[in-house]
Amino acid sequence: MNSPLFKQEMNSPLGRLVIVANHNQLLGLWMEQQKYFGYGFNLESIASQENNITRATKTWLHSYFIGNQPQITSWNLNPRGTDFQKQVWQVLMQIPYGQTWNYRQIAQVLGNFNYARAVGQAIGHNPISIIIPCHRVLGSQGQLTGYAGGLERKQWLLHHEQVNST
Repeated sequence: MNSPLFKQEMNSPLGRLVIVANHNQLLGLWMEQQKYFGYGFNLESIASQENNITRATKTWLHSYFIGNQPQITSWNLNPRGTDFQKQVWQVLMQIPYGQTWNYRQIAQVLGNFNYARAVGQAIGHNPISIIIPCHRVLGSQGQLTGYAGGLERKQWLLHHEQVNST
């Protein structure tokens, strides 16, 4: 039996955000017009309903957008993806607020420098934007590189976290 899904939308400095959760896990957080927006979900078929997870997510996002560094402790993240993608997303969670890593560093944590391109692909498919901080990943020379939400949003997020990315 499938767990019911809950969907909430909220406005943010980055535009409209869409949150999808089940009873006890955050499954997705996308920015409108983001690449892979709602991937794996039929968002139109999910009723707009709030639950503890969507409420906690909105509270976390509000706190983040006013400049706090909220922790993720009271709810579970369950992004849909391959085992490798999930490993990459776990590594992204280790990047501290206000800091950046590059693809090579992430590949190194995963145990193989040759994974850098696959790491990039996994990062691009991150279904829980902002909270799983794929915006904190830069190119090998510290340059802004692709971001599913758009480079302007990535630059905004890094500036918001007071990271000098350019």
